[in-house]
Formats: sequence, C-alpha cells, structure tokens
Amino acid sequence: MNNERIASQFDELADLLEIQGANPFRIRAYRNASRTLEGITDSVSSLLEEGTDLTELSGIGKDLAAKIAELVESGTLEQLEELKAEVPPGVLDIMRLPGVGPKKAATLFKELNITNLDELKAAAQAGEIQNLKGFAKKTEDSILANIDQAAKSKERTFFATAEPLVEQIVETLAALASTQQVTPAGSFRRRKETVGDLDILVTSDDVDEVMDALANHDLVEEVLQRGETKQRVRLIKGLEMDLRVVPAKSYGAAMQYFTGSKEHNIVMRKRAQKQNLELNEYGLFSGEESVAGETEEEVYEALGLAWVPPELREDRGEFELAENNRLPELVTLDDIRGDLHMHTTATDGTATIEEMIDAAKKRGRKYIAITDHSKRVTMANGLDADRLRTHWNEIREVAEKTKGIQVLCGIECDILEDATLDLPDDVLEEADWVLAVLHYGLKQDKQQIHKRLMTAIKNPNVDIIGHPTGRIIGKRPGAEMEMSEILKAAADHEVMMEINAHPSRLDLHAQHAAAAKDLGIPIVISTDAHSTSGMDVMRYGVFQARRAGLSANDIANSRSWTQFKKLLK
Repeated sequence: MNNERIASQFDELADLLEIQGANPFRIRAYRNASRTLEGITDSVSSLLEEGTDLTELSGIGKDLAAKIAELVESGTLEQLEELKAEVPPGVLDIMRLPGVGPKKAATLFKELNITNLDELKAAAQAGEIQNLKGFAKKTEDSILANIDQAAKSKERTFFATAEPLVEQIVETLAALASTQQVTPAGSFRRRKETVGDLDILVTSDDVDEVMDALANHDLVEEVLQRGETKQRVRLIKGLEMDLRVVPAKSYGAAMQYFTGSKEHNIVMRKRAQKQNLELNEYGLFSGEESVAGETEEEVYEALGLAWVPPELREDRGEFELAENNRLPELVTLDDIRGDLHMHTTATDGTATIEEMIDAAKKRGRKYIAITDHSKRVTMANGLDADRLRTHWNEIREVAEKTKGIQVLCGIECDILEDATLDLPDDVLEEADWVLAVLHYGLKQDKQQIHKRLMTAIKNPNVDIIGHPTGRIIGKRPGAEMEMSEILKAAADHEVMMEINAHPSRLDLHAQHAAAAKDLGIPIVISTDAHSTSGMDVMRYGVFQARRAGLSANDIANSRSWTQFKKLLK
C-alpha cells in the first residue's frame, strides 16, 4: 500500500462523502491529506515502521493518521468499504457529469434509484428527471447531450496532446479584430502532466464574434452551452473547453482565479480576508471599491506577494517564497544546451547516427549522448558488448567529421532483476556516458528495487539514473521505492537524476525533482528520442522541471560543454 494508492483511497472517500452531503471541512481534510501523501518522498508504510508520528505531516491529524495506519496494515479502510456498500460506484460517474454534481447525483440515486450512466440515460429519455425538485427540462437535456461523452470526460489527456489544440484556438481568437487578450487557464496553464477540461479567457469588444469564432472552429465538434459571457464546447479527441469573455478590469483576477490550483486559491482568499479584502474572479475588493484586478501582478502585489509562476501554484511552499521575494527564476527551453538520452537504428530508433546528430544541431544543442539499449531489451534489439563497441566506433567516426557539437558514446544500461547491471564493468568503463535504468521487474518488492538501484548508484561508471521510477502515466505505476533514500544515495555518490521529457513518462515527477534539488543533485532533462522529431519533446521535460521549481542552475544540461564535462565520470 504505497503513498499513491493511499492517496487515491482518500480521494474516493472524499467523493463518496460529498455524495452523502457530509461536512465540507471533513471532505477537504481527506483531499488535503491525499495531496500531502502524493507530495512526500518517504513512503508512509516505512514511516510507520520507524515509529514516526504521522501527525507531523502537513494536514494529517490523529484521525487521518489512524486511517493511514489502517490502510497500511490491512490494505483496506473500513469507512470506505461501508460507503462503497451504500453508494454504487456508478453514482460517482453521474456526479462528474457537467451540470450535475454531488447533490443532484445524490437526489437521482435516492429518488429514482439511478446507480449508473445507463440508468440515467434511460430516465432522461423517459422524461423522469425534469420532474425532480431542483431539476428542470434544461438539466435533463444537458444530461442527454453529455452522457455519451461521460466515459471520455473522466479520462485525462496528456498535456502534449491538448497543447496543439489549445494553441490553434488561441491563435484564431487572438486574430479577431474585437479581441484584446486571449490566454489559456486551468491545469493547462499550470503545465500539469495531464489535463481535464480546458479553459480560455478573453477580453473583447464583441462577445458574439468571439463565441461564433469558437463555435465554427474546425477543432470544435459541438457547442454544449452558450450564455452571455460563457460558452462550453466539445473538441475533437473528446476534450471539452470553457470560453469566458471577461471585462478588461477583471482580466488579471479572472486569470488568477481560473488558473488555480484550488489549494493555491484557498490560501489567496484567506490572505485577502486577513486584510479585510475580498478576492474573487472579478477582482480584489475593499467593500465595493476595486483594489486590483486588471493584471495578475497587481493582485499578487496588493496581497504582499511577488507574482507566482503558474507552474508553482499548488500550495507547496510558493507563498513563503513569494512573501520574501525568493521565487526561483524557472528554467526555460532556451536554457537547454544538451540532450543526453536518444536512440538510433542500432537498436529501436528510426534515424541513423548522422541524422540524430544533425537534428540535434538544428535544435541548437551543443552536446548529445547517443544511448542505445543494452542487450536485456531484446524487443529493441539491444546491444551486447561486441555490438556496442562496434557502435561506439561508428559514433566516434561520425563525430570526428562533425563540427559544432560534442557527441558522447553512451549506453542505456538495464539494471537487471537480480540487482546486477546488463553489461560488465570493463565495457561500461569505456563509455562516455552511462544511463542506468529499470525496464523490467517493476513489480518487485521495494527492498529488491532498492537493492537494484543502489547497485547502479554505487557503480563508479554510472553517471545518471534514467526515468527513475519506470512509470508510464495513466498505464503503469512506477516501481515502489523509498525515493528519499535513493536520492540521498545519488547525492552521496554524485549520480545525476533524469527528468525524462517524453509526455508519457515525465519521470522524475515534480515533487521528487524538487527533493533532488534540495540535495544538490544535478538534474538532466532528456528527450529519450527514438527519431529526429522525438527531440521536440524537450519542452515537456522543461515544464516538469518548472513545476518542480528548478532554475537553469539546477539543470546539468543547461551548462556549457566545458562546465558539463566536469560532471562526467
């Protein structure tokens, strides 16, 4: 029962309590506890084994600590099981429908005994819902319009998938003569790994022109709702988007409000209240008088804070930094000078050595490492010692003829299930760059995972641990490990850690990367490119680093070649 699983249990518990109309402060306590558990590097099971008082963790009181202990010891939570027996799981799906929410889902369940989306659809088609108190025909029509997309709307989409859609729509709206400002908001603006519904804020002299332009956009499949200043549409790929047209005097306040996160905004509102002010999406007010609202900067300044970059707005220490004007200058894509994880046709890449080098040069890289797979990855035609040495000779021959870029002979070396490395030391000693990774056996117990990683970290030839947990977002959880111990060992042995920039990996995730920074571990953002176009994902790794609060100084491959080569073993 690792932290992620415990956190998901608390989220489900909060959802079920919301259906039952429980105390909102109690519900919020479970959601806050979930965030706390996702954000710590130590596993709570280990903390309990060591006798640590869990109430020392932020947002964890005695009751929550006891429930965590119950989950760790038994694998289940009695309260959650009781609630699941009372509320069928399909009711949670109903709750998440646009315009429904927990109260209406509870009414549908209690009054009509509707327990899933199929039953809801049948009731709506029969006209039974509009007769319920608090409902109307408009609600019933909305349910029918949205229910077939409900399964898709539960799924989150990779940021990288949503990005080109958002950019095209922003470009279209920004080109309108009536439009002054257009900006995405929500989790998209915070550059989260995955996004749900999308938000766009606009200031314009002609609301109808803006809404018509969105409604007629090639990427829009259907207009779901249209009001005086708000429009909701469904895009291709099942994504839904809210457009809000706001007055210029409120644009900054609306940006702050709709960017979130919810936890960040709660602190902002409480901060305003302590100053006898009110903060909402329309502005910052002292009574009826507007204090700030036109720009985000003036809203934060009026509350005694430096402007907080959207990626940091998660209530994870940003307020203390903003109060003291110590927010980091976050790394940008322009800071990146090297790419140290890529593949060629020698294993499972689609481009030759020459093509990968040329593509890196075109992207402004000053140094790269070619890191094809070791032999354990048979499905990728992994390299044994003889083939690898031949491959390195080919790399050196090409590199000697190439000007303007340094090319390292590297290897992505598997850390095997028996806690040995996939290639002998005499081979690894010849490498310029050794990237050690977990690919197989990710379900081994954390003791064995720890042993495997420590084997790599302590090996004097290993430069870096690549995609350290091995997770695939939404498909495969990472290996269970004590990340704090792994990071401490990496710091002690001067081993770097990777943020793998592929949108399905983004591993290390932000909280672990922030912990690595605190230990002084250089982070390398790499693309893991298997083609020349694969190098373009570097931006997503940079976004992940920004969410971790990393500056260029924290990123090893933001250094010049002269500076970087001092880190090589």
